[in-house]
Amino acid sequence: MTATAVDFRQQIDPDGTLERLLESSAKLSYDPDQEVDWQAPLDPAKYGLNPEWSTLYGTRLWSEMSEEQRIALTRHEVGSIMSTGIWFEMILQQMILRDQYCGVYAGSEFQFALTEIADECRHSLMFAKTCTKMGVPHYKPKRYVQELARGLKTVAGGEVAYGAILVAEEILDVMQRDWLRGDNVLDEVRTTSKIHVVEEARHMKFARHEIREHLAGASPMRRKASAAVIAGGAKFVVESMVSDQVYANVGLDRKRAVAEAKANMHHQNLMRMSCVHLMDFLSEAGLLTPYAMRLYRSVHML
Repeated sequence: MTATAVDFRQQIDPDGTLERLLESSAKLSYDPDQEVDWQAPLDPAKYGLNPEWSTLYGTRLWSEMSEEQRIALTRHEVGSIMSTGIWFEMILQQMILRDQYCGVYAGSEFQFALTEIADECRHSLMFAKTCTKMGVPHYKPKRYVQELARGLKTVAGGEVAYGAILVAEEILDVMQRDWLRGDNVLDEVRTTSKIHVVEEARHMKFARHEIREHLAGASPMRRKASAAVIAGGAKFVVESMVSDQVYANVGLDRKRAVAEAKANMHHQNLMRMSCVHLMDFLSEAGLLTPYAMRLYRSVHML
């Protein structure tokens, strides 16, 4: 790289954060088609996710279920979570592309943003293949959530776009760190979780960097408005992660299962635990307003 190019990079990335992210991407990225044996049979005795992460774990209904039902439920739950992940990755790709439209093409910010989009394309395909292999439907959020998100991805920019991205990625990150360590979890889920955790760590660092950059000098009113939109987006993502339909699809009484899942204190505590670092960052960034906190509490993120 010439001296002029180095000087230019330093001007647009003074602390070298984005350059280091690009170097990390070049050194540590995965090809799911090389890492996962898509043709191998599923282990019939393994769960889709750690049983402790099931929405019904610890409930009376869970104690009444057979082992086969528990395994089937966790596979449908992880399939629903992955499908929601695909849906949101489609949203974030569009938000990043709009944010980088006519960006500085030679800059490390633009180049890492497109590297992230390439990662997300691979992740979406990886999740889609995993759902297909498990034989579970490709679940989707409720129609009104899809339409609200259509508006968000069309107009959101700056800290709102990257805040929404960070929230969704942070929640999934903690879950998947447990899944990849689970000896009783399907190898396909463990491997795809490892890939996602490693590569999303860079994406989350990029999102935090962009949020700080966009909020530099922002007014209190702007921070309040952005905090509300980000929290609202988080609420819809969390509520969409496990579709109500998963319970009926494994032979459970849908109404009873939904009621017990909503009242499940164990799962609520896991959600709060998974969001501790996220809430610390949002507070530091001035995005944890009283209104936003109410929304986060409504879905047990706080």
